[in-house]
Amino acid sequence: MSLSRLNATAATLTKNRTEHSVVPTSGMCVTCVDGCIGMCEIGKSAFRGHEVIYPQPFGVITTAGEKMYPVDYSHLTIMGTAVGAHGIEADSDRAIFPAVDLTVRFGSDDGLKFRYPWVIPGIGSTDIARNNWEGLAIGSAIAGTGLTIGENVVGMDPEAVIQNGKIIKTVDLERRVRLFTDHQRDGWGAIILQGNIEDTRLGVQEYAIQELGVECVELKWGQGAKNIGGEVKIRSLEKAQLLHERGYVVLPDPTEEHVIEAFRRGMFREFERHSRVGMVTEEGFAQRVEELREAGARYLFLKTGAFRPADLARAVVFASRYGLDLLTVDAAGGGTGMSPWRMMNEWGIPPLELQSLLYSYAARLHARGEHIPAIAVAGGLTFEDQIFKGLALGAPFVRLVGMARGPIAAAMVGKTIGRAIDEGQLPVYVERFGRTREEIFVTAAELRHELGEEEYRRLPSGAIGLVTYYERLAQGLRQIMAGARKFSLGYISRDDVAALTPEAAQVTGLPHVMEADAEEVESILAG
Repeated sequence: MSLSRLNATAATLTKNRTEHSVVPTSGMCVTCVDGCIGMCEIGKSAFRGHEVIYPQPFGVITTAGEKMYPVDYSHLTIMGTAVGAHGIEADSDRAIFPAVDLTVRFGSDDGLKFRYPWVIPGIGSTDIARNNWEGLAIGSAIAGTGLTIGENVVGMDPEAVIQNGKIIKTVDLERRVRLFTDHQRDGWGAIILQGNIEDTRLGVQEYAIQELGVECVELKWGQGAKNIGGEVKIRSLEKAQLLHERGYVVLPDPTEEHVIEAFRRGMFREFERHSRVGMVTEEGFAQRVEELREAGARYLFLKTGAFRPADLARAVVFASRYGLDLLTVDAAGGGTGMSPWRMMNEWGIPPLELQSLLYSYAARLHARGEHIPAIAVAGGLTFEDQIFKGLALGAPFVRLVGMARGPIAAAMVGKTIGRAIDEGQLPVYVERFGRTREEIFVTAAELRHELGEEEYRRLPSGAIGLVTYYERLAQGLRQIMAGARKFSLGYISRDDVAALTPEAAQVTGLPHVMEADAEEVESILAG
């Protein structure tokens, strides 16, 4: 059985003519017929070429790979117990799941505090991020969690003012920062600014630290969706030419006359903007860390992707050696923007394998007494059981999980429901709960109480959607933790999960469920 979907997928709007008779190795129809219009990926590539590399329709979707990996989080099971309690008195009247503490503190001075153990790790210049930023930023701030402004936001801002190759004014970045900071409450959560090679050349992070008061900045090596730089599509000739002028790789070249003529005649409708790939060296890394600290950065993070094990080892060692505050490791298979579809499915180390390697590397450094920053793991996580497994698999080093597609989906649904309420066009599926925000969103009453009537009325529905999704995750996670008798995050450990298959046990180093608690079982049975 093939682990991959070949030649036909909803991501590229393609399908086979003989959907149930497909060659496993190629994904082609068993009978490829002369005269077929070309519904499959090969056929569509025959007339749309490189456009079919990317998921579609671009700008209104998020995308994740659909490859079935040999082992995944479903191959782990959460271990509950009927005995005792950690982090609270073992009293049935006190050890109730609403008493579980989900707050987490981290950073060199323990100065970063999140109400929940998760962060949105880097959504930047894509349409899907920009169009939903209001809900994501305000919702994250109210929830007291982290939100990362991804790469290329300044370079993509047509209103940005750049002099001598450095940014001196940017409308979009300032808007994104302010939407979070203006709604932040009592210092909970954080807005984080990521930087790739293009941002570094423009001096984006220095600008944000000194002009916008950003305290957390993140160096970016990559992500789990692709092993190349960031990409977006541009439907404006003028913007494509602007980005070309700013030094981006824009395809086709928007300054060539025959390209301009072809675009104006409608022979193609969009340009591609690509970022360069970074070149990691320890010397360059150390220099950049020093530059950002001299610029006034209070907290320094690093985000890396699903690269080969040697690169993961470099990330762990560099984050340790240079005293970083957070290391985020993003596994293969996820994505929020315009990542090449085949690359998203076929490159990189999947979550269970990557996070198992990560734990072993961190444990080795820790045994030598070296600094281990807080660690966040990402790679398609969406629900409370996965959050718990991610924290447990990497305990005690993993303090957070990263999620992007789930929060974006929640913000988009909240925004869509709000628009449907305003237009009086609620679908029956939603209308059965009511016709107003207060009736439909289950957190509305509590938000109104916490924020006051005036601020509540100004809340975008996308933010309410995100907060409501987070409320579900929080309650679900508290229930799972209470079942494991772990009443604060610091008590979660690797023995809170076990492997369901020999393959998962081999990959993770966890005991098979049939071998868990073996010594304690023997002691109990021996009397």
